[in-house]
Amino acid sequence: MVGVVLVVLLVCFAAFGPFVSGKPPNLSDFDGGRDSLGRLAGVSKAHWLGVDQLLRDVFSRLAHGARVSLLVAFFATGISIGVGAVVGLIAGYAEGSRAHALDTLLMRFVDIGLSFPYLLLVMAIGAAVGDTTIITILLVLGLTSWFGTARIIRAKTIQVRSLDFIAASRALGQSSARIVFFHILPNVAGPLIVIASASVAQMIIAESVLSYLQVGLPPPTATWGRMLQEGQRYYTISPLLVVAPGIMIFLSVLGFNLLGEGLRDALDPHED
Repeated sequence: MVGVVLVVLLVCFAAFGPFVSGKPPNLSDFDGGRDSLGRLAGVSKAHWLGVDQLLRDVFSRLAHGARVSLLVAFFATGISIGVGAVVGLIAGYAEGSRAHALDTLLMRFVDIGLSFPYLLLVMAIGAAVGDTTIITILLVLGLTSWFGTARIIRAKTIQVRSLDFIAASRALGQSSARIVFFHILPNVAGPLIVIASASVAQMIIAESVLSYLQVGLPPPTATWGRMLQEGQRYYTISPLLVVAPGIMIFLSVLGFNLLGEGLRDALDPHED
C-alpha cells in the first residue's frame, strides 16, 4: 500500500505539478531569482523550492522532469516486457520439442545480453547514439533490458506447458501459436506484471544516469539526472538543487519497488 501511495502521488505530481506551478520550466526569473545580496533565491512564495543556477523554478523543473521520467520508464518497460515475453514464450514452448534448436539459439543470445553490465551497456549505447531524443532513449532502454524477462518467462512457460490442459489443447488440434498466446500467456501474466513494476524503477534509474552523464536528453529539457548534474556545483549555496531531484529519484524507485513486492505477494502462489 505504501508503494501504491507513492506511485499515485508521483503520477499526480507529473500530471498536475506543472499546472500548479504555473511557471515554464526553462524561463529564467531575472527579477525575483536573486535576493538582496545577489544570491540565488531560496524557498519563497514565488518559488516554492527556490531557483537553480540559471534562475529557473526548481519545482516546475521537477514536475516536468517527472513527466519525462515516467514517459521514458513506462514506454521503455512496455518494449522490454513485450520483447522479453515473446522471446521467453517461444523459447519455453520450443524447449524439449523438435524446435529445440530455436530455444538453444534464443537462450544463448540471452546469455550474451546478460553478460554485459546493464547500466554500462546503456551508457555505451547512449554515448554512441549521440544526438538523443525521447524515441532513441526509449529504444535504447527497452531493447537492452528484456534479457532477464525472457529467461524468467521461459521457465514459467516450461512449467505451464507440462500441464494437462495444454496436452488437451494439442489433442484438440489447436495450433502452437494459439496455445502459446491464448493458453500459456494468461498463466504467466502474473510474473510479467511483477517484472514490469520492478522494471519501471530500473528505467527511472537508467534514464537518470544517462541524463547525469550528459548522454540523455539534451538541455534545456528538465530531467532529474541533469538537475543533479547541474546542481552539484552549487550544493553548498543551494542544497535543494541536489536534494530535491535526489529525493524524487529515491521516492520514485522506492515506490515502484514496493509496489512490485506487493504484487509479487498477491499474484504469486505461496503457502502461508
